Amino acid sequence: MPVAVTCRVLGFSKQGYYAWLAEPVSDRDWDEAHLINAAYDAHHDDPAFGYRLISGELADQGYVLSERWVWRLCSQQGLWSVFAKKKSKRP
Repeated sequence: MPVAVTCRVLGFSKQGYYAWLAEPVSDRDWDEAHLINAAYDAHHDDPAFGYRLISGELADQGYVLSERWVWRLCSQQGLWSVFAKKKSKRP
């Protein structure tokens, strides 16, 4: 099938398709993948680490990032401290 027809049916622009074809993984996604690997390593070394301690560990390794960014990545990947507080069901 021609690219023009496929893009029109799927609702994509041809320019967007060719830009993705040239670089399927963005630099930000690539950097986040490396950061997630480093966070997994830090969490694997000590499962008691929550996102704050993982953030400090990553800063010691030379990554420049905020705690909020580490919190978002840890929550997406399920990296929780073994001592995390459980939410109560009472209001």
